[in-house]
Amino acid sequence: MRSQCYFLYITMFTLTILTTFTPSTSLNISKLLPFRRLFMSPSTTKSRVVGPPTGLTGISSAPSRSKTTKAAKARRLAAKIPPPPPPLPSAFPPESFLPKPFFTQEVLHSSSKPGSKARVTRITTPHGSFLTPSFVAVATNGALKALTIPSARKSKQDLIFCNSYHLLLQPGPEVIKEAGGIHKFMGMREDDGTMKPIITDSGGFQVFSLKYGTVYEDLKTDNRSGSFNSDLDPKISQKGTQKGTQKGELKRAAQKKIPTRRTNPVKVTEEGVIFTSYRDGAKVLLTPESTILAQKDYGSDIIIPLDELPSYDTSLEDLRKSVDLTHRWEGRSLIEHYKNVKNQAIYGVVHGGVSKEIRSQSLDYLSGLPFDGFAVGGSLGGNREEMKEMLEYVMGEYRVIEETKFGRSKPVHLLGIADESSILQTVSLGIDTYDSCFPTRLARHGTLLTRSGKLHIKSSKHSKSYGIPIDEECECETCKRYDRAYLNHLLKAKEPVFYELATQHNLRYMNDLMEGIREKIMNDEI
Repeated sequence: MRSQCYFLYITMFTLTILTTFTPSTSLNISKLLPFRRLFMSPSTTKSRVVGPPTGLTGISSAPSRSKTTKAAKARRLAAKIPPPPPPLPSAFPPESFLPKPFFTQEVLHSSSKPGSKARVTRITTPHGSFLTPSFVAVATNGALKALTIPSARKSKQDLIFCNSYHLLLQPGPEVIKEAGGIHKFMGMREDDGTMKPIITDSGGFQVFSLKYGTVYEDLKTDNRSGSFNSDLDPKISQKGTQKGTQKGELKRAAQKKIPTRRTNPVKVTEEGVIFTSYRDGAKVLLTPESTILAQKDYGSDIIIPLDELPSYDTSLEDLRKSVDLTHRWEGRSLIEHYKNVKNQAIYGVVHGGVSKEIRSQSLDYLSGLPFDGFAVGGSLGGNREEMKEMLEYVMGEYRVIEETKFGRSKPVHLLGIADESSILQTVSLGIDTYDSCFPTRLARHGTLLTRSGKLHIKSSKHSKSYGIPIDEECECETCKRYDRAYLNHLLKAKEPVFYELATQHNLRYMNDLMEGIREKIMNDEI
């Protein structure tokens, strides 16, 4: 051991002399590294690496402590800087607050039934008009699952919802723009009556679902059902939802715990949100401005600004911070939108979770900005009763604002919830549109909607139901031509045509439902 120490002393002394008298010489002493192992215990060599002596070059080492400290100080300093306030109404030109000739809502009738705020309206866009209250089918990747646009029109589907997140990653906004816009890209045509309005969202829902580990499941199994789990087929619940829970409200994002920083694919900053693409693993920055520009390329009729989606059990303090961030993002989105309106309407998204106070503050701020309509987002509760109570409060506040601030009607959209029970319980509040993939998802799993309840067509009792349509009162192409026995056979044989026929029926059922609701409102029955 003494001889080893003596050798080290001589080596270090020699190197010191060389670096002192030959400062311009670049020394590569990496070949001397093996000698260091002679003076380290076995346990030490496995747990850490000893850095080179100060002043020597040519040896790769970890970043210096000073650099790490500076970076940490910079992060702490940035955290102490207060975020900018959200844009005020004065940040927008006066003409932005005026009615838009390309986007109008005409109230055809307001129900006179005591306690009801229900109304029938006609909303007109550059690509057509539609009546409300109405159901909005979800075309996640720019396509209704298992259904063509002409078939959707035969099912009376007038309004479609596309997801910016998926379109951003595939095929990309530039492709859709070069194709002539989302309507033409999806095969809509003026000459055959298939041209109808389209809503696109910001992509925020899917990005923040990534944070809670649900977006990949959403893509593969349509976990975004737009309903409470009590409405789903038990067999489907086992696959796409959390079986046995009554806390299935869509906008809660997930029940799973937030992953650790090492595994979390989402990073939220003041600038925007950075996420990892599920397609190629690339890092993507989504900002309020970039999502608006993407939707400009799509050419959709109604666009949604970027918002943050906190989980259901977020603390009150974090919820306030989240809503404040959403307001700043929505304000930035609105500023970007008014740089080039392109005959598109933009909805503000009201947040606040299950806090009525924060919901009221959100509505008060957003109603002061030149949005063309509003959407209700975020968690609304753990069950349908809590959801209805919150919506009663929000819509009550909104109606006062509409009468005192606007002097005219502006549409209200309920994001991600459109199962039959929820619609029937909330339509009297004055909500105009509802979006969900609930009916199309049920169809692909063999559950068909009828006026007498859900029909599980795979059941063996339908194998010989000759001449019996899905619903005796339905006028869809499926019910006109095919009976339950044939549909039972198609599903069991896994024939792709079944998914088209079942989806076509379920969409027709939802649109017949909304048509009946509008008729009852006109008769003051709702």
